[in-house]
Amino acid sequence: MRKLEVRFTRSPEESLRVGTLAEDRSRVYFEYAPEFLATGLNLSPIRLPFERGLFEHRDFGFGPLPGVFDDSLPDGWGLLLMDRHFRSLGVNLSDVSPLTRLSWLGACAMGALTYHPPAVREALDADIFDLHALARHSLEVLSGAAADVLPQLLRAGGSPGGARPKVLVGFNPVEGRVVSGEADLSGGYEHWIVKFPSEKDSTDIGKVEYAYSLMADAAGVDMPATRLFETTDGGGYFGVRRFDRDGNRRFHVHTFGGLLQSNFRIPSADYSDLLKAASFLTRNHQEVLRSYRRMVFNVAAHNRDDHVKNFAFILNDATGDWTLTPAYDLLPAPGPGGEHSMTILGEGKNPGRSRILQIAAKAGISKGETRIILDEVRSAVDRWEKFAERAGLSPKAARQIEADFPNLRG
Repeated sequence: MRKLEVRFTRSPEESLRVGTLAEDRSRVYFEYAPEFLATGLNLSPIRLPFERGLFEHRDFGFGPLPGVFDDSLPDGWGLLLMDRHFRSLGVNLSDVSPLTRLSWLGACAMGALTYHPPAVREALDADIFDLHALARHSLEVLSGAAADVLPQLLRAGGSPGGARPKVLVGFNPVEGRVVSGEADLSGGYEHWIVKFPSEKDSTDIGKVEYAYSLMADAAGVDMPATRLFETTDGGGYFGVRRFDRDGNRRFHVHTFGGLLQSNFRIPSADYSDLLKAASFLTRNHQEVLRSYRRMVFNVAAHNRDDHVKNFAFILNDATGDWTLTPAYDLLPAPGPGGEHSMTILGEGKNPGRSRILQIAAKAGISKGETRIILDEVRSAVDRWEKFAERAGLSPKAARQIEADFPNLRG
């Protein structure tokens, strides 16, 4: 039987034992530590019982791990790097268990949960970090042309979720200096994520995502700090400051998909589910409004890659309160089959203004609140070309994106 200790790591100086994960003949079990139950910090209020006793995970339709621990694992890009690492060791991927993957992440997982004992990792010089070289190498890895994965890319890119290549960096805004950021950082550095273009992306994808972050902020959507990291050809890599870190202080984040144990690869959720979850988890109408605004923006800005892992909640471990995290992964996207990944009252192709009004009423959002949100989002989206210009996008590229914006006027 394989066992891992799960810890709630607030900071390098403060780490609480959460409980034990165990794996026996492809079955996964978890048991909370009595001392953590005494804190009252329910880390996964819907699917994982917050009580004494052994819990056996049986939701195999979702995956091999309970949702709160599955959130620690990368998907897409990070999973590709992890698989390349295990193959380089001569390990058959079918023999790599979920607990082995969590152990490899160890203390470098996103959020506040860490896994012990961690796998041994190669020590690297954090000062040796070239974004341009890593971006080029990322494309080689995606195309299969790279025989080996650079250690810096494996370390800094192996834990984030999402399909596009990305790395965790430490960014010093005063000096403009970038170092590897998967571990704790020295003073003056902030935790950021920097994204690189994939093979299928346009070369200006960084500018597009930056322009969307500006537009979302103007629409009243809560956004972390964003910026472009300059490239050698005059472009920019999109960067976003991490909301699961404040200095080396760590915060517990739970995706909407992990919370419900809904597989993001199989679209089956509706925005009404998100609004209900926000109401249940936060007990705060303002968080329902924030979730609704996020939905309106995604519809208005033609972001149909709005799956269940692209929404998340963050825990205030001082009070036990949950709130919706700032927004992330906002881009123009056609979605699966040209539809929104999450439907709006069952409609994903052309939800339209009427569905947006109906779902608000079902969620207890007043007509006045609905009108304000619609007007503020629409006003920002109407100014798309200004945000695109600020981000350095060409007028032609901006017009091509704007052509897909739906008309939500009454």
